[in-house]
Amino acid sequence: MNAFEFLEGLAANNNREWFAAHRGEYEAVREWWIAGIQRVIDAMAADYEPSFAGLHARDCIYRINRNLRFSQDKTPYKTHLAALISPHGRRYEKACYYIHLGLDDNGLYAGVWCPDSAMLRKLRNAIVDNIEEFEEILENPNLEKDFPGWCGRSLKTIPQGWPKDHPQAHLLRLQEYGKYHRVDRSFYDQPDWPERAAAILKPTKAFNDFLNYSIDEEL
Repeated sequence: MNAFEFLEGLAANNNREWFAAHRGEYEAVREWWIAGIQRVIDAMAADYEPSFAGLHARDCIYRINRNLRFSQDKTPYKTHLAALISPHGRRYEKACYYIHLGLDDNGLYAGVWCPDSAMLRKLRNAIVDNIEEFEEILENPNLEKDFPGWCGRSLKTIPQGWPKDHPQAHLLRLQEYGKYHRVDRSFYDQPDWPERAAAILKPTKAFNDFLNYSIDEEL
């Protein structure tokens, strides 16, 4: 059972009865996803993220069950597979790596999402105070090629406390510092997709490192 075939069936029949009848197919897809993410982790650990040594994919993948408590959409299951890779698995609020396989969106991500106001303030100050270092990271040709632009939310105007004509206004307006590399469905059909994903994500390491040591820096 191909992961996309299963997700298409689930999207058309997003109910517990269908899911129970296709539990075996889901378990096969889940084990395939776990094995692939483990290979991504192991490749990253061996090449450029030594802190990932010993990290288990099961601690990085998300459940397919949706949290319905505060959602108007009461369909019980997600129609995508996802993994957040960090030294602490998926429970991590700082810069990390994220891999998404879905019917409408497939991609590799790096950066910080939904930072609280204190974290966002630290990041903005760190970027302005170390703009040459940050721009040098962003100008890495491999990062520019595979992760162009920004993904995430952005303010329409510069945040309060900064002059409107600030030279880094385009960076200060960002509410999330995320990079995104789009892949298509065929990417996951390739036997070596986990190792390819790890290689594509490598240029984002310096970006994530900058964000994390900025977050960890004492005020």
